[in-house]
Amino acid sequence: MNKGELIEIDARTVRDWLDRGEAVLVDVREAAEYAEERIPGTLTFPLSRFDPGSLPHEPGKRTVLTCFIGGRSAEAAERLFAAGHSTAFQLDGGLFAWKEAGFATEV
Repeated sequence: MNKGELIEIDARTVRDWLDRGEAVLVDVREAAEYAEERIPGTLTFPLSRFDPGSLPHEPGKRTVLTCFIGGRSAEAAERLFAAGHSTAFQLDGGLFAWKEAGFATEV
């Protein structure tokens, strides 16, 4: 398996990237969790059906993975590496860290 580089990005930086239109945030939690609470603007790609080939690729934008605290987004990154990606971005601490930073969520 191809081992890539998982780059952890803090909540403030991810928020700044989103505000500037420089990132797409992909939530890999399951549908019920996503429906309960999420970071505004995230796209849902549940880990149980995660397909690296179906992730959005927008030129000039980073795709950042997130879950609740980081375990599932790290697993999604491993799937990206297995599919040939050399790097993956992850919201360090996931939704939990986002909320701890005082940033808004939606339901």
